Amino acid sequence: MRKITVTVLDTTGIQPYIFGSNRLRENIGASYLVSQATDNWAREALEKLKIDIKQELYAFNPEKHQPDAKPRIEDDGLAAELVYAGGGNTVLLFSDKQYAVQFTQILSKRILEEAPGINLIAVHKEFDWDNQSLYDVVRDLMKNDLDVKKRSRISSAPLLGLGVTATCRSTQLVAVGMSEKFEDDEPYLISREIDAKLEVVRNRKANDKLQEMFATSLGSYEFSMRTDKMGRSEGDSSYAAVIHADGNGMGKRFQEFGEHLSNRDYIIAMRKLSHSVNQAGITALKNVVDILVKSIEIDKDGKRKVKGQFEIKDNYLPFRPLVYGGDDVTFVCDGRLGLELAAIYLEELEKQPIADGKLIKACAGICVVKTHYPFARAYQLSDDLCQKAKKFVKDEDKKDFSALDWHLAASGLSGSIGEIRDREYRVKIPDFKELVSLEMRPVSLRKEQDSDWRTWEAFTKVVKHFNEDEEWKGRRNKVIALREVLRQGIKATQEFLRNYKIKDEQLPIFPEFSGQSKDLAKKGWLNGICGYFDAIEAMEFYISLKEESDADLPSEIQTDNQTAE
Repeated sequence: MRKITVTVLDTTGIQPYIFGSNRLRENIGASYLVSQATDNWAREALEKLKIDIKQELYAFNPEKHQPDAKPRIEDDGLAAELVYAGGGNTVLLFSDKQYAVQFTQILSKRILEEAPGINLIAVHKEFDWDNQSLYDVVRDLMKNDLDVKKRSRISSAPLLGLGVTATCRSTQLVAVGMSEKFEDDEPYLISREIDAKLEVVRNRKANDKLQEMFATSLGSYEFSMRTDKMGRSEGDSSYAAVIHADGNGMGKRFQEFGEHLSNRDYIIAMRKLSHSVNQAGITALKNVVDILVKSIEIDKDGKRKVKGQFEIKDNYLPFRPLVYGGDDVTFVCDGRLGLELAAIYLEELEKQPIADGKLIKACAGICVVKTHYPFARAYQLSDDLCQKAKKFVKDEDKKDFSALDWHLAASGLSGSIGEIRDREYRVKIPDFKELVSLEMRPVSLRKEQDSDWRTWEAFTKVVKHFNEDEEWKGRRNKVIALREVLRQGIKATQEFLRNYKIKDEQLPIFPEFSGQSKDLAKKGWLNGICGYFDAIEAMEFYISLKEESDADLPSEIQTDNQTAE
């Protein structure tokens, strides 16, 4: 009988740790530290353990080793073996429980010293390699022991100082010093946690890692550490978008993958799955950068502009990943690109090969706010929007699909996203007994069945129609008038179409669905949902980055183009 100890590592409170600050460079540093804590630092802790106990071990690294490579803990007398690090967890095997404890102590000490504020959770369980299933042991540790430890963990209650103690501007913890001057920002009081985050920005570890990873896609461009330099147009547009995307049911996929396999085959399978998911997220983001870079055009004055719309500032791309690798991704960009880049990311993610043979379907939440709006609040709203998109997927009676939801905040935000929508998008109109919805959000990424009309394709075609068709292009007052009329219901909308002599007395036609496209176009409403309010609201916040043929445009625009030729 060979006794092996399984150790599973996880972290708690990561979202407030990364996004609790309103300074982008602090978020950047925090994201880098989190990525190190359960990945590279875990491998380095194993190497430190090797020196301490003077025994061989195997720190598996998917960038260097094949999933089935030797040595193996069950055959080669190893003290420890890293199974995989990814999907938010790290799983290791130890020949002795004492080694597992020593490893955890080494890693915990480093996190306390170099990344204060990160909360590490570790659970251990001894099992019989020859007679018990490693799959069952890991599943039980994650579903039971890890959850119990998270819930029972006593929250940290740091001493907040005395009456004469200065506090950190970002965390309100005791300040230990001042930040260094950064560009035109003056130094400010910082705690140990913020100092650690800023340190990896000062020494360029965080930025250099990102630049190196995306070097091929970036070309000569760089990632900015300030939202001000992501395409902000002085006197024109001053909005930033925060996008949070998350794979659908990935936790369950990890828990179920590898069932009925032998222990060694399970290890190999989990390594393949973890690495493929990690690479899928990174590759999808690289493809997003590729598409964005290719959309940059040089005008007659030599200025570089995204689709001729706004200028690139100081060689900085108007886009920056914050959390990346895996299916859980967060990035920021110019507010006019948020909707398009989120949709492109979801499309690119679905194209990536995954070890279990299934596609990654994901949901994204996009929050577009004023550039200097509190970042922590914007992130929380994007996360809430992502969850709304996930609920939309679960509520639909069909197969899994990708979806997105968004909020465009032209001014401040008050309350939760649910409260905002109840206050601003629920109206009473004569055509329905109950309150109805002005927004069609969330939308599916693509049409899944004939009855689908709340889709990204439909939304973008309507936006392009309002922006490009001669009936509406440049006629802002007319569009605003339509927006207000839609609030009054079907009859008011039909009167508007007659009075303004709109062609065929109908709004832009949605891609055909269940024979109801013309009915929606003539009424503006379908089943208590308005099909056009979202598109009008998004006209100034949507720039298409992909090349399109006339066949992709509404029929009216095709006709105009052909006439011009």
